[in-house]
Amino acid sequence: MIDIRLSDNLDLMAEIEDNTVDLIYCDILYGTGRKFKDYQDLKPIRSEIEAHYIPRIKEMHRILKPTGSIYLQMDWKIEHWIRCIFDDLFITQNCISWVYDRWTNSVNNFISQHDRIIFATQTDEYVFNKIKVPFSDKSKHKGSRYSKQENNKLKQKYVNTERLKDCGNWWNISYLNSQAKERIGYDTQKPKALIERIIKASSNEGDLVADFYLGSGTTAEVCKDLKRNFIGCDINPNCLEKAKERGLFSFTDEPIKAD
Repeated sequence: MIDIRLSDNLDLMAEIEDNTVDLIYCDILYGTGRKFKDYQDLKPIRSEIEAHYIPRIKEMHRILKPTGSIYLQMDWKIEHWIRCIFDDLFITQNCISWVYDRWTNSVNNFISQHDRIIFATQTDEYVFNKIKVPFSDKSKHKGSRYSKQENNKLKQKYVNTERLKDCGNWWNISYLNSQAKERIGYDTQKPKALIERIIKASSNEGDLVADFYLGSGTTAEVCKDLKRNFIGCDINPNCLEKAKERGLFSFTDEPIKAD
């Protein structure tokens, strides 16, 4: 089931029964104050951030199952305010850093190249499937402890051996550049690999996943690929066009008006 609505997320959540959703992932408004092509971001003012998010996060808490998880993605500008809201409702399990390299103009500051994802649950009894990731090349091949010739031998030794470790909270996943094949023309589109990791970790096949800031529809597409049910919405009509481009549903013809 893929259920996509053109709706304010508060209106959609009001229709959902208590303790229904297995996983909520939202790439929320970051509070930059910027006007993007597809939406106007919130201003980085605490009163505006809280006025928007407190009622919505309370609704997310209501509809989430006791075994469910919530992941909200943002940057550092509003993380501390969102954490305060979470502390009143959820058990925060972790803060994930999504780290990426991308071309950007030089500024008189350190270039920001990561997002923060707050991971929280209702209780300590929640669904979690361990995610395995490869060791780095340095760990895999012993790094500089050996000579170049010895390292080459070790690389041949491990070339067909999968050596994995439990995933940490530092995720180095490539940013979608302007030429990426996944790109469908949405300003703040996120890579499928990022959302796949979250969905695999905190849900199982047949579970219900929700995204109330649908954007380009990446979460819905990943749910379809991974055999999860999905419900989500956005207030921007362009998001429905993007969902159509992804093949998530087809629009019907405009109804004919009777005389």
